[in-house]
Amino acid sequence: MFRPVMTAGAAVALVAAASFAPSSAATDGVPPPDRVVIDVMSVNGSGCPAGTAAVAVAPGNTAFTVTYSKYLAQVGVGAKPTDFRKNCQLGLNIHVPQGFTYAIAKADYRGFAHLESGAVGMERASYYFQGMSHTTSVSHRFTGPLDDNWQTTDVTDAAEVVYAPCGAQRLLNVNTELRVSAGSSDPANSTSFMEMDSTDGSVSTLYHFSWKECP
Repeated sequence: MFRPVMTAGAAVALVAAASFAPSSAATDGVPPPDRVVIDVMSVNGSGCPAGTAAVAVAPGNTAFTVTYSKYLAQVGVGAKPTDFRKNCQLGLNIHVPQGFTYAIAKADYRGFAHLESGAVGMERASYYFQGMSHTTSVSHRFTGPLDDNWQTTDVTDAAEVVYAPCGAQRLLNVNTELRVSAGSSDPANSTSFMEMDSTDGSVSTLYHFSWKECP
């Protein structure tokens, strides 16, 4: 099962600075030395309009990042009725070197939130391989007042890590969602929002690979 971890504040900057560092919790073997290539096959959702989501493989094949530039949910002054919820669904074709397979053992999500007193924000995420039923999602709740960076980390227990089938090319489906509720705040005179985006590329979602050699 997933073991969620949630933090907020200045610690996010420290984590972001070291986001590409290898993690023993995220690897189940030595990453393949050859190049890993990721093709974005599909992008759907109000949180990632066309051209606003980018994917990159980290050095050493330890992880990959997804960077968003228009991923913001909000309520209150200036918000449309549908803005309270934003989501993104990515279909990724991850090409790995022959003889290897991979799983996602850990994921870090981060962004910024401004929640008025009484307002509530929520981040939810899941990922699974095409044609497989392992679709566990994890949610994290934030309550106002909050005006700071946020980060959540979802870790899969080692015994429950699901690997892509050896010798088969399966899309990895990555789903994320942000929601904001006014709660007991005053949406007629204030705005609460939660974002998972980066205008300068410095804030990314990080998915840690767990590697395994095929028989």
